[in-house]
Amino acid sequence: MSADISKTQLDSSVISNEPSLEQLNQLKQRISQYDYAYYVKDNPIVSDAEYDQCYQALSKIERAHPEWITEDSPTQRVGGQPIDHFKSRPHAVPMFSLSNAFTQDDLVSFDRKVREKYALLPEDSAIEYAAEPKIDGLAINIRYEHGKLIYAATRGDGVVGEDVTHNIRTLRSVPLQLLGEGWPSVLEVRGEVFMSKATFNMLNEKAIASGDKPFANPRNAAAGTLRQLDPSIAAQRNLSLFLYGWGEISENNTLPKQYHQVIEQFSQWGLPTNSDASVVQGVQGMADYYDSLYEKRTTLPYEIDGIVYKVDDISRHKVLGFTAKSPRWAIARKFPAEEVWTTLHDIEIQVGRTGALTPVARLQPVLVGGVMVANATLHNLDEIRRKDIRIGDTVVVRRAGDVIPEVVTPVLTKRPDEVRLFEMPTQCPECGSEVMKEHDKAVYRCSGGLFCPAQRKRALQHFVSRKALDIQGLGNKLIDQLIEKGWVKHPDDLFKLSPESLETLERMAKKSALKVCDAIEASKQTTLPRFIYALGIPEVGEVTAKSLAQHFVTLDKIRQAEKEALIDVPDVGEIVADNIVTFFKQPHNQEVIAGLLAEGVSWPDPKTITVDEDSPFAGKVVVLTGTLQSGSRTEAKQKLEALGAKMTGSVSAKTDFVIAGDKAGSKRTKAEALGVTVLSEEEWIAMMGETNG
Repeated sequence: MSADISKTQLDSSVISNEPSLEQLNQLKQRISQYDYAYYVKDNPIVSDAEYDQCYQALSKIERAHPEWITEDSPTQRVGGQPIDHFKSRPHAVPMFSLSNAFTQDDLVSFDRKVREKYALLPEDSAIEYAAEPKIDGLAINIRYEHGKLIYAATRGDGVVGEDVTHNIRTLRSVPLQLLGEGWPSVLEVRGEVFMSKATFNMLNEKAIASGDKPFANPRNAAAGTLRQLDPSIAAQRNLSLFLYGWGEISENNTLPKQYHQVIEQFSQWGLPTNSDASVVQGVQGMADYYDSLYEKRTTLPYEIDGIVYKVDDISRHKVLGFTAKSPRWAIARKFPAEEVWTTLHDIEIQVGRTGALTPVARLQPVLVGGVMVANATLHNLDEIRRKDIRIGDTVVVRRAGDVIPEVVTPVLTKRPDEVRLFEMPTQCPECGSEVMKEHDKAVYRCSGGLFCPAQRKRALQHFVSRKALDIQGLGNKLIDQLIEKGWVKHPDDLFKLSPESLETLERMAKKSALKVCDAIEASKQTTLPRFIYALGIPEVGEVTAKSLAQHFVTLDKIRQAEKEALIDVPDVGEIVADNIVTFFKQPHNQEVIAGLLAEGVSWPDPKTITVDEDSPFAGKVVVLTGTLQSGSRTEAKQKLEALGAKMTGSVSAKTDFVIAGDKAGSKRTKAEALGVTVLSEEEWIAMMGETNG
């Protein structure tokens, strides 16, 4: 730490009337040191007044010389412009999850496997483990280059995350410029972003006072905050961070060889670390640390759901290696879930935005893990039957971390004589449409997708989406307002909107209202595949919608088709056929479709595509990414579909080919990580030539 961190007065040179770049850098360094002492060490070294004096001096210089302002200035933490969307950010080193231990025996087994990998280790010697609280938050990767914060990304799927730099920069415990010296030219640190219990309580108190919905728990609050597009919101919510590891580090580093020493080095560079971390000896040390932390769990200022143990000797990490999902040199010891007894008064049905019916237990309110619980999920009818839960039972309710409370089991010794079996309804409690059970699944679903109030928001969002009717300007916020006003209940109501009514909405001027209405009018001219897709029939995606249109040619023939006729269509099996038949059988859905046609929604007959079944792309799932030199992606997509390819927009384990043009990004990265075949444009064109030949 720099020597002048102990000063409590500003040098006169720092606040002189003729500022210099050197003075500005002195102020930046000093404020960073003050922030470190206050937000990381919880040990302020100057008064608020002195801090403000220093900050105002820096602001004054930057106002006089805006060309001197850099991203690592303390004045640039808050006030950045909101972003439009989150960018994908591939991880240079994958972010693995941890294996879980639920008992002491699991830890004994873990220690035994670790010892087996150690050569010539005496039987009576104990392995040293770094032990730290398992924070109940969100994993983050923060990249520094030459000591300067470059970007921060969420864990995502472990291979590719979302760039949340704009929000991480608002955390005053995270240095924009590392303190001290000797840091590697590239340093990626990893940690857990969380919200303290005190901050969470204040946030919810404000939400309740203003009539807003409170957050369920600190982890949800932290997650919601980190995914805000506007950094000013994150700045107001006071998130925290503890580091627990690292990702990519340049080779020119002199970091220590013990895990706990590396974390201590991070702390010396101004990064926040957990003071409750420790180093323990062997299985007994892990057990003692567990007992100690479990006892003080409720008194900690943050939520934890267990403990993480890591082999302290970093050189052994390579020897121990990784499984497909987690390192063999680390394990998470989970705390047991908290359980209580209470009475199950009733079981009601909650209809989700996708139409899924979920049984919800109405309970005698009871305190579980510091939260008053009156409702708990029962998951589905199969679970209710398996657990033999009945209305009127005394039941065991469990809540673990951020998990929604659930009913674990009935207490059979306290079962009264008069209990009732629960049965799933045959009609949706929201709209009266037929309820259908999904084949080979435990899910019951409302079939009134176009009409059901519970599905209204999702149905409208899907209907106007790019691959459906593609109505520009009808975003989620505008749809929310239209639903709140009661102006739009079903998709056909969109075509009754007028510019005069729209311009009365919040943030909607006359010109914007006209644009939206023009877009709605233009969307009337569509295609049959788009229209079918827009209806939101369960399991009917873009590819299946095209197949239906090609096979039946008209909407009436699709609506009247029996299950046997539908199964003859490529991509349509028994489950999809049942979904289509049930969907078009519902009177409410028929009314909405009739309304759409009456409003002028129409399309030309689809063109018939002859599929080359000998093509190497026939029946293969293909993803296009990057810029193609031989033509547009739309043209390439049409060529591939003509060869029988199933085109999708996202990469998964089911993908057969990814065709990567110039500047291919996260999709190529994910394909390579999953072992999916990646074709260059030249390789793809060569395969097309072979097909045509």
